[in-house]
Amino acid sequence: MRQGIFTITENVPLAAGVYRMRLAGDTSAITAPGQFINIRLNGLYLRRPISVYDADGDAVTVIYKTVGRGTEQMARMRAGETLDALTGLGNGYDTAPAGEHPLLLGGGVGVPPLYLLAKRLIAGGRRVSAVLGFNTRSEVFCVSEFRALGCAVTVTTADGSCGEKGFVTDVLPADYSYFYACGPLPMLKAVCRACSAPGQVSLEERMGCGFGACMGCTIQTKNGPRRVCKDGPVFRKEELPWDA
Repeated sequence: MRQGIFTITENVPLAAGVYRMRLAGDTSAITAPGQFINIRLNGLYLRRPISVYDADGDAVTVIYKTVGRGTEQMARMRAGETLDALTGLGNGYDTAPAGEHPLLLGGGVGVPPLYLLAKRLIAGGRRVSAVLGFNTRSEVFCVSEFRALGCAVTVTTADGSCGEKGFVTDVLPADYSYFYACGPLPMLKAVCRACSAPGQVSLEERMGCGFGACMGCTIQTKNGPRRVCKDGPVFRKEELPWDA
């Protein structure tokens, strides 16, 4: 974990209530896709955890949805303003067991952390497929960015207004070696039950400190209680009690 001051270089809308923010600063603590940063905001006691979309040596990009006071404050910020952020938080996705043809499954604002994962997998010579699910056309984002990486992308919307009608589990391909998922809890449970292959999922939980001290984000796993912020947010499918 590393604390730093980051300068906003971009903060633009992508879809209904969804924004992309690029922050210039030291990203050396970000080592794995699926990690998150924890942002301090004026007037708010707790920092806001936001998944990493992309990172290089001197900038980190996050994509967030306006769902409360913190993210609404972020949406009003402009290029040139600064933010205090903790980086390198959480255990991210492990790409080692991906196999030759990994499948990425993202739902809504669970899509962003899969982008850096896709970059790493493709750089490692894997043939990556992605299924990106949304509620409706106005909420769809980042599809062209995944395709530009070389991913085979399928889009689903619950109302059928864009791509395939239904959920990500309705269009699972027959051929994939491993899966990685991020999205709302009902989606993740459905994915784990529908996918016969092993995989990893990234969980969301309300966090206090963001680095394991307060225990506020503890969940029960097959191996006992685990902290989402410190032991996760990524867990192996086999660790989670979602068999039935």
